[in-house]
Amino acid sequence: MLIHDFQAVGDGTTTVVLLAGEFLKEAKPFIEDGVHPQNLIRSYRTACYLALEKVKELAVSIEGKSLEEKKSLLAKCATTTLSSKLIGGEKEFFASMVVDAVIAIGYEDRLNMIGIKKVPGGNMRDSFLVNGVAFKKTFSYAGFEQQPKKFVNPKILLLNIELELKSEKENAEIRLSDPSQYQSIVDAEWNIIYDKLDKCVQSGAKVVLSRLAIGDLATQYFADRDIFCAGRVTEEDLQRVAAATGGTVQTSVNNIIDEVLGTCELFEESQVGNERFNIFCGCPSGHTATIVLRGGADQFIEEAERSLHDAIMIVRRAMKNSTVVAGGGAIDMELSRYLRQHARTIAGKSQLFINSYAKALEVIPRQLCDNAGFDATDVLNKLRQKHALQSGEGANYGVDINTGGIADSFANFVWEPAVVKINAINAATEAACLILSVDETVKNPKGGSSVEEVGSGAIPWWCSDCVVSETRRSFTECGGFAADFAWNNGSQLGYGAVGGLLDVL
Repeated sequence: MLIHDFQAVGDGTTTVVLLAGEFLKEAKPFIEDGVHPQNLIRSYRTACYLALEKVKELAVSIEGKSLEEKKSLLAKCATTTLSSKLIGGEKEFFASMVVDAVIAIGYEDRLNMIGIKKVPGGNMRDSFLVNGVAFKKTFSYAGFEQQPKKFVNPKILLLNIELELKSEKENAEIRLSDPSQYQSIVDAEWNIIYDKLDKCVQSGAKVVLSRLAIGDLATQYFADRDIFCAGRVTEEDLQRVAAATGGTVQTSVNNIIDEVLGTCELFEESQVGNERFNIFCGCPSGHTATIVLRGGADQFIEEAERSLHDAIMIVRRAMKNSTVVAGGGAIDMELSRYLRQHARTIAGKSQLFINSYAKALEVIPRQLCDNAGFDATDVLNKLRQKHALQSGEGANYGVDINTGGIADSFANFVWEPAVVKINAINAATEAACLILSVDETVKNPKGGSSVEEVGSGAIPWWCSDCVVSETRRSFTECGGFAADFAWNNGSQLGYGAVGGLLDVL
């Protein structure tokens, strides 16, 4: 369920875990008092439905804004997400980068259209965004240094074929009646590769990329004609180049027409840290972007990538659903107040159950206070008082981690997409109800008897020497026990038991 929640909205898994655990904690006393789980489940699902409807009522739409206003609002959503991440110190810098990347791909559903490349070294602010495609320079053969490294408005040919001379993979046998015919066979191999290279040049392409190898012969051939080539480009990068430049990956070099060639405003190979990167900028089709991450350590960059993934998903959801709610625990406190008030209108045990559900929702602001080192009891009391105002002016008040008090989260631009909160509450409730609905657990008891139990049964545990001397030593002290026990009692225990017993001794 958590995996589905994460894939659906990209964030909120920590919220689901906290809420589900708190729902079960609040339900435990009722179960111990003999309340039937189905009564709790029914009340929890009712409370969940009421909470989701309230979230939709409180959500504010950001639709209808200009591009600059929308970018500013989306950046605030990304900033809220990054605040709790490892790169929270540079949240404004990365939030702007994430928003530009998401807007670059538009409403494209394929998340892999945003590439994240990691380059160790430098600091976080050395990271940059490419409005196009960037990938690490692939393995190259001799002659690569002679190729041009920069083109303006080049044509780009994308291939899925090998451009090199290769030995036969299978055992091949050729019988010749005349030794002079051998040279014609060798020439045929060279003519085939040269024919492929000539067709690539005639297409007018200045950049040739292939998913398979481009050998030393082809590399030198292209270098002599001022053409850049790169082989062994990964499938993901090749597809992103195709989507950005408008090209089509070809499986043959025959009949290459202009329509299958891609183009961009600028192609160049540049140095990034200790790596060389091939960068395509100003791509006509757009729909792709690349974030190049810098950092001091590999572990730090890995964590930064995960943080940016969460921010990207949040911004994408905010673009598609365009409704946000106040963060910082404000929406959770308002839902708690609303459910407590609703519970008073219910007669019967359900009033207690919905009250416990409402109390469990307060775990989010409480955890925020604990994480920031504040007194959770004091802050929660202030929030309860503010949200209880009849005027409703306190509905957007949440935890202020800067001052240790409370503040208007919406006015401070601490926002989160409504769809994330809806999914988190729904998933946590379903997880708690699923566990509550379990009547019994079936446990496989640990099988097998211990050596002591075997020795204390009907089978004698002393050896023949002990019997003759009328001593009764422990089998762990008796040197003659193992052999006598195995030979005399093996038929009663079986081979496996005896073998295991001897291992212990």
